[in-house]
This record gives sequence, structure tokens and C-alpha cells, in this order.
Amino acid sequence: MDIYVVKSGDTLFQIARRYGTTVQAISEANQLPNAAQLVVGQALVIPVAGRFHVVAAGDSLWKISRQYGVTVEEIVRINGLSQSAPLQIGRQLRIPSPAKTRIESIGYVQPTASGYSAATLSQAREAAPQLTYFAPVSYNANRDGSLEEPTIRPLPSIAEQNGTVLMMNITNLENDQFSAELGHILLTDAAVQQTFLNNISRIARQTNFRDIHFDFEYLRSEDREAYNEFLRRAAQRFRSEGKTISTALAPKTSAAQRGQWYEAHDYKAHGEIVDFSVIMTYEWGYSGGPPMAVSPIGPVRNVLTYALTEMPASKIVMGQNLYGYDWTLPYRQGNPPARAISPQEAIRRAARYRASIRYDFTAQAPFIDYTAEDGTVHKIWFEDARSIDAKFSLLKELKLRGIAYWRLGFSFPQNWLLLSDRFTIIKK
Repeated sequence: MDIYVVKSGDTLFQIARRYGTTVQAISEANQLPNAAQLVVGQALVIPVAGRFHVVAAGDSLWKISRQYGVTVEEIVRINGLSQSAPLQIGRQLRIPSPAKTRIESIGYVQPTASGYSAATLSQAREAAPQLTYFAPVSYNANRDGSLEEPTIRPLPSIAEQNGTVLMMNITNLENDQFSAELGHILLTDAAVQQTFLNNISRIARQTNFRDIHFDFEYLRSEDREAYNEFLRRAAQRFRSEGKTISTALAPKTSAAQRGQWYEAHDYKAHGEIVDFSVIMTYEWGYSGGPPMAVSPIGPVRNVLTYALTEMPASKIVMGQNLYGYDWTLPYRQGNPPARAISPQEAIRRAARYRASIRYDFTAQAPFIDYTAEDGTVHKIWFEDARSIDAKFSLLKELKLRGIAYWRLGFSFPQNWLLLSDRFTIIKK
């Protein structure tokens, strides 16, 4: 599959003709609400075999082959070229698809108070064929070792139909906030901890959870080793019951990183103890902060590069947001928070307000500036086919275990198309 960025004057008919496909195929692949209203800067996934490359000044067959991970011989063969003849600038070359990389993928799924919304279930069904794990959010621990159990129906049946494993996501959330005090009790009170582990085992057995996933955040720094020791006990127990064990980790760039979110998360110990860890490489741009890319490629790379110094690549899962944020400007601390929106909604707003989509090549992320009917000025940072493909390239380059999506319910059809095109998803 290829990615095409809409230019001024483009029509879907022209784009389809260029690629030898149909308007309907492109429209359906990208779930376009109005095929006649394309947005300048909009990234479209083109459902054709392989990719296309327009020869630019300075290009060579070797350089192009390195860029796409295929051989010079394959490019020459598929395009009827001569290796000795110079490349013509402006020529469009077809690039064959490279061999797919095998990875695991995780989709976190969060219900509302009344259960899963229709949009969330629709996204869960769309994503399930491309997911190794479903992780219902969340089983919240109590101070006596019991667990608050979320609504998870009909996720088990969707998982079973698609060969997707259920992951039991367990947190130290209390009153919708991560609680250091709750975490301390669970990690240090032997009786409570035993009850806690017993309840996890019971629920996992009843619901057929095959991975036990601990998302303990904002722990006390002095509980770092207590958390490591707890994970050792949990790993021994759950592996004996035929389960794997995993954790979620804050995005660190050094072992000595300060801050309550980071200090109790010991990358090296987790790499030794658990089967894999999801590193939360997103939320640089967040609802309460100033406008910026949610997961800019540079900071994401820095975190993952550090992680590789502490744990093997085969245990690292890259976290990825499925959403963007719409900020009202000017940003001031204490203003109403930015609103989370899907990539599809970002494109709809660009069309509605006749705004173009621009792309920050340093952050590898798209953004939109627009003015609403009430005169308020807005900035949206979100994800598109280009930004997610950049993350996929990083995942391949670093040879990581896989990717974890926070969270299903935000429509992003281009992600699932490219995920299936670039990778073979492991099913267990």
C-alpha cells in the first residue's frame, strides 16, 4: 500500500487514475465521508500492491532500495530498468512490498459507566483481526486486595472469533487517580498481597485471561524494589498457572530520571522479570498542556533507545496513541483542557473549516489550524498515515516486540490498513 498526500486541485478520480485503482476503492479504504471534498494535506492510503516513489535529484537505485527495505534487483525487475542507465527525475517507480515483520499488537479498550459505546465496539471489531491482545480497562485494585471488575462483554466473544488473547489490565487507580498509597499497601502488606494475587488468579481463570498486565503508576520512589519483588512473586505464580505477565512503564530516558511517574519503574528489573513491557511513548502533547504532537518521533526514539540499554528488544512494546487533541488558543495554564478527537474527526474539522493539513517533519506529525464559527482559534495535533508509518519504520528498525494502542474507540482506518500491510500480526 502507498500513501498519497492531497495537493491543491486534486480530485479522487485523478488520484485513482494515477495509481490504476478506483475512486470507490480509495474512498472505502479511507472511509471518506465525502469523496468530493478532499482536504489539502490529507494523507490517503492507496490500496494497491507495493508502493510508489517519484525519483528526485540525488536519488540512486541503492538509496531507494535502502529507503524501502527491498533489493535493487527487485526495483529494476518490476520497473523494467537498466542498472547502468541513469534515473530520470520525476519518474514514478513501483516499489515491491518487502517481507513482512512478525510482531504482537495490543488494543486497550475502555468502557463508559454504562458499558462499551457503539463506536468503541465498532472499532474493537475492526481492529480485532490485527490484534494479538485485547486489554479491557481496567481491573482496579482495592486496599483489601479485592478488585473492581469492569464490564467486558461482549469483548470475550469478539476476541474468540478473531483469535485475540484477553489481557487482564490491573491498576492502582483509586477514585479515578493513580494512588501511591494504594500501591504501597498492595506491594508491602503481605496479607493484602496474597488476597490480591488470589483474586487475580480466580478472575483470570473464570474469564480466560492469558496475560496478567500490571499498570501501576505514580508509585512512591521508595517502593521501587518492593514493586520488583512483587513482580517476581506474581511472575512465578502466574507462569505456573499457564499465564504470561507484563507491565506498563512510564517513558524514561535514563535510570536516574526524577519524578513520581518514573522513579519506581525499574526498566532493567522489568526486563529480567516479566515477559514484556508496554512503554507509554505518547502524551507529550496532552489535554492539560500546551499544543504539541502527542507522540513526536524524536522523544519516542529517545525513550525506546534508552529502553534497549536495559532490556532486550524482544520484551519491548511501543505504546501508540489512536487520537489527537483539539486545543483552543491562546493556551493558558488552567484553561479548559484540550478535547481528544479521532484522526477521522480531525480531517472532518479541516474540511468543515476549510483548513489545510500541514505536516511537521521533525515531529513526524500532522497539525491543523482553524477558526471556529464562534471566532475561537484552534490547533489540532493528530495522527495520520504518514505519522503512523514513521512509527512502524522505527518499530522495525529497533526490532521491537510490537505495538500497543491506547485506546480503541477513535476511528483511524489508515492505521489498520497499514498495520496489516507492513506486518504479520502474531496470534496465539
